[in-house]
Order: sequence, then structure tokens, then C-alpha cells
Amino acid sequence: MLLPSKASYLPGESVHVDVSPAGHHRRLRVSHLGVEVATTDVAPGADRVVLPALPEGGYAVALLDDRHDTRWTAVEILADPVSRLRYGFVASFAPGRDVDAVLSHFRRLHLSGAQFYDWAYRHADLVGPVEYQDPLGQPVAIETVQRLAGGLRDGGTLPIGYAAVYGVGKDEWPAWEHIALVQPDGTPYALGDFLQLVDPSDPAWLAHFTADLRAAVRAGSFAGFHLDQYGWPRHAMRPDGRSVDLARAFDTLIQAVRTALPEATLIFNNVNDFPAWVTTASPQDVTYTEVWDPHHTLADLAAVATRSRTLAPTRPAVLAAYQTVYANHPPEVADLTTRFTMATAFSHGATQLLAGESGSVLVDPYYVRNHRVLPSTSDLLQRWYDLLVAAGDVLLAPGIHDITRSVAGAYNDEIDVIGPDGVTISHEARPGTVWRRVVDTPQGIVMHLINLTGQEETGWDTPKAAPPPVTGLRLRMRRCVPQLPAIRVADPDRGPAFAAVPAVADGEHVEAELPPLDVWEIVFIPR
Repeated sequence: MLLPSKASYLPGESVHVDVSPAGHHRRLRVSHLGVEVATTDVAPGADRVVLPALPEGGYAVALLDDRHDTRWTAVEILADPVSRLRYGFVASFAPGRDVDAVLSHFRRLHLSGAQFYDWAYRHADLVGPVEYQDPLGQPVAIETVQRLAGGLRDGGTLPIGYAAVYGVGKDEWPAWEHIALVQPDGTPYALGDFLQLVDPSDPAWLAHFTADLRAAVRAGSFAGFHLDQYGWPRHAMRPDGRSVDLARAFDTLIQAVRTALPEATLIFNNVNDFPAWVTTASPQDVTYTEVWDPHHTLADLAAVATRSRTLAPTRPAVLAAYQTVYANHPPEVADLTTRFTMATAFSHGATQLLAGESGSVLVDPYYVRNHRVLPSTSDLLQRWYDLLVAAGDVLLAPGIHDITRSVAGAYNDEIDVIGPDGVTISHEARPGTVWRRVVDTPQGIVMHLINLTGQEETGWDTPKAAPPPVTGLRLRMRRCVPQLPAIRVADPDRGPAFAAVPAVADGEHVEAELPPLDVWEIVFIPR
């Protein structure tokens, strides 16, 4: 075991790492983007180690043991952990539930936010009795909600309550049908047969909704809210003849919620990017996008992430990309698909809402239908999330810019990767190629390499063929100074630390042989 005491730490907090006791001396090594910054002895029999004080950033942590393979984890120290939000979910709040496995899983994957899905009594009346069934019959105990929220907070994870911004159930409908969103024939818009939709910007609704959220903070001990919508309608009429532009109505609602809850973390759901062009200017904290058709391909995911970061450069981007492959294909196939999805999201500055509960992933928009994964999948997610944390300063920080088309290629001749015969390098996500992306970060230049060789298509939720490792790749970059640059490489399946590769001068250029490319490799040239 190698498990941080928190998913994310604030500056000045003591950083503890739990370890499995052993009868001999070991060491913990802490590195930042490939540079060792601290080592700590692990005494025989010790089960918890305190790391030295660390500045803000992400760090790889290795447990070095002469008698066993190296074990890895990562730690993050951030004044604003929401700025690199790694979003998870919980969807079961039954009376008496044992929550310990959930808490340790969130720490293991460094999930810094937890969406409490369908915790509420009713969509239009969030807080109910101490025990109840939700609108779809799931048992809920407020005591369980509170224990989960408190335990997650103690472990560095923000508990975020789910709240639909305009859904009203049958029992509450008579009080709100006068502000319904109606179709041209006068029929209210509805979700299934249990929810109908109202104008989210109506003043009476806003007064009710914001008061409900304030009550929910007290009842559930939430740090904020996931403000959900369903993506339709985009425009609608009300029974009184008024026209509602939902993009503007959502902005009005977000502003009202921010006024009512100035300290809360607010996450609004842009369904298929609607209406991110408005809500990225609204007073909320995350550019969160639930991805559906026509966003089918890895390139589509990359485009959503890039738009999110461009529209709101200082906000984190989160993609809700549900991996249905786990429900329809063998786990090893689904794991491979998910690796490509994560590689695409992470290399474009976004994270993915996927993991949660005590070892499940999302395969359906109704989160109660989550899919329990094998331990091997949890191990995979830990490896990739370890690197996401350890490399956060070059993956998720503000001030990262795509410069691929300005520096790569024969005309630019600044930096590129050269493949052996038969390997095509592409700046786009094309089947059968190595997809190359170059970004400028405050820490230095980063090149992302994603191995699409062996693929006949690039869907983000379709089964993938096992890619043949690409060997013989060479980094080539123009020299700016007499000294040879440092070049470091990381691969999530080899651990979260960057490893140095030697550089060799070649006239006006520098070259470096890169390790074999499996799925995703990060090449980092620090300033």
C-alpha cells in the first residue's frame, strides 16, 4: 500500500503517506517533473510517513525498496484544488452504508471533487425527511450523505451536491406549471414520465431554488453544487406566451445562485457544449461538458477540451465522457479504449468524470447504473491519475498554448518527432499514425505523442486494437544555446515520474532517442 492521506493538500498542510509496514528500511523519493526534491526514510514497522514541506505543485512519490519493485503514488499541493479538478461520483446513500471503501478509493485516485448524484428528496424540494426514497426509488439517509461528505472533506475531496436547475416532479408540478417550458402544441417539455421543465430564470423559481440550495448546504454539508440541465430545449415558450432563451436563462440562474452562495463551488453542465459560450462568462468555477453525438471521435473530445480552455483559460475543463464499452465489451478492451480517452483529454488540458464510488466507472447518464470494475482497471486508473497529478503543472495549469503548427514540420523545423520508415507522424488524430501535439507551458515545452498506429478508427467509446509499440522515435529540436537541453519523458503505464533521456548535438539541432511509445508519452523540455 502507498496511499496519501488526502486527494489534494492546501499549502501548509502536513502531507502524510500511508505505507504497508515492513521489517526493513525503505525510502520515499519525491520528484517534481523529473527533479528529485526530497527523500524520507521509512523506518521498519512504520505505516505512515510525513513528507517534508513542499511548495505548490504536483509530485511523484516512489517507495524505494531493495527487496520489492518500486511502488508509486502522487501528491498535489494547491491553494485552489478546484483549479485542477479531478471529478468523481458517489450514487448510493442507503441507511447504514459503510463509506470507508469510498473514502480510500477517492484518496487512491486523487479525486478532488465528488458529485453526490441523486441524493435529494425531490428535484424541486431537495431537503426531505431524515430517510426517504428518491424520485426513482433509491433509498437515501441524510446521515449517510453527511458521513460521506465529512469523510471526503477530511480526505481532501470537495462534496458537490447534484441539483437539476429546472426539473419538477409530479407532486410539485401544480405549484409551478404556470412557468412551464412548453412545446409548440402547449405540452410541457419533460424528462421521461417523472419530470417536467420550468423556466429556470423565473424570479419565483429562483427564490425557491436558491433557498433550497442554502438548505441543502446545511443538510448535506456540501461545498457546492453540480447544476444540471438536460441539453434541450434551447428555446421554448411559456404558457403566458413569453419566449425563453435557455442560454441566457441559465446565465441568470447561475448569477442568482452565486449571489445566494458566494463561497460555494459551482459546476454547470454544458450538455454537448450548450451553452458554453455563455456560461464560461457566468460566475461559476468549472467548464464542465457532458459529451454526446456528434462528438464521436478523439478529435471531437480534443476540440471540446480546447474550446473549454480557450473560452475560460483560468478554469478547469472537465469532460463527462461515459465509457459504455465497459458494459458491452471485455474489460481489457474497455481499458484500452479508456486509455485513449484519457490520453486525449489529459493532453488537451482536461480531466474526465469517470471513476467513483468504491471502484466503479460511469457507463450511463443515470449514475446509479455505474459499472463495477475489476481490480486491474482500478490499478490502471491509479497509474494514469498518478501521472495526471504529478504532471499537473504541465497538463492542467493556466497559460498552456498549442503551438504545434507553429513549430513542427519541415518548414518550421523547430521541434518535431521523427519516426522510422513506415511510421507516419500527424498533427491530427488520424488512424494509423502517431498523433503529435506540441504545447508551450510556463514550465517549458511539452510534446504529447499518442499511438494510433494499428487503429482503423478513432472513436473515443469504441473498442480499440492493441497498438504495436512504436520504437525508433527520435526527438529533434533546434538549439538555442550552446548547452544541451534537459529532455525528460513520462508514460503513465511506467509510473508518474519523468525520466531523463540523453540529448546529442547534431549541428544546429539536438536529437534524443525516445523510449518505445505504447499509448501516450509526454516529452518535456524544461526552460
